[in-house]
Amino acid sequence: MQIQRRFDRVVDFFGRDSFLAFRRANVAVIGLGGVGCHAAAALARSGIGILRLVDFDKLTETSLNRNPMAGLRDCGSYKVDIVADQIRRTCPDTRVETITEFFHLDTADSILKPFPDVVIDAIDSLNPKAALLEYCVEETIPVFSSMGASGRRDPSHLRRDDISQTRCCPLAKQLRKYLRKRGITSGIPCVYSTESAGDSSFPPDMNDLIIQRGRVRNRISSLMIMPGIFGYALAGMVLDHLATGKEEL
Repeated sequence: MQIQRRFDRVVDFFGRDSFLAFRRANVAVIGLGGVGCHAAAALARSGIGILRLVDFDKLTETSLNRNPMAGLRDCGSYKVDIVADQIRRTCPDTRVETITEFFHLDTADSILKPFPDVVIDAIDSLNPKAALLEYCVEETIPVFSSMGASGRRDPSHLRRDDISQTRCCPLAKQLRKYLRKRGITSGIPCVYSTESAGDSSFPPDMNDLIIQRGRVRNRISSLMIMPGIFGYALAGMVLDHLATGKEEL
């Protein structure tokens, strides 16, 4: 396979065999808010062969402060279409698949089959996030998950670890509680922050675990800085996994 010159530095870093594994890989990014869009961009720029982008929401003007791919004229468009158009323009040798659907257990098969090689969980609502992690563990799909990035500003508090080792993150605490009831206590690599964020660290549906699709959710304070760093950290973990076959933390 002839490798495009724009990937020379990626090949220099990982080696030719690992890069060819990237070209063969199918990675699903579920949730294209501040974390997911950065992760998708980094994976495409690194040579991932197929990206499956999944998000139910349309872009709002208040989301522009953390989305590097969108402008004012994109408001009202589906997030998957905005990110897909940008990746197709800048990374034409990455095949992009888009799914505009709400993730939950009853839609999991239609979204994830055939199974991708890796899943990035960048969902910001508790119940679909928990459902995705549960499904991936049960189906043995490697999944890398973002905990709460909102309300935080200090990159020095970023951590990469198994979900069982997370601390100081209310979202991670709720997810551990949900998963533990289903017999899942570990095995999910994640990115999280030990920085306190107060109420801003809570996802918009913390108090319930029911399906409410398409509803207006509470706005959580957030900058581009930490969601972007979370997204790039997740992309790096996925690349390490594809290059080594291990869950690098």
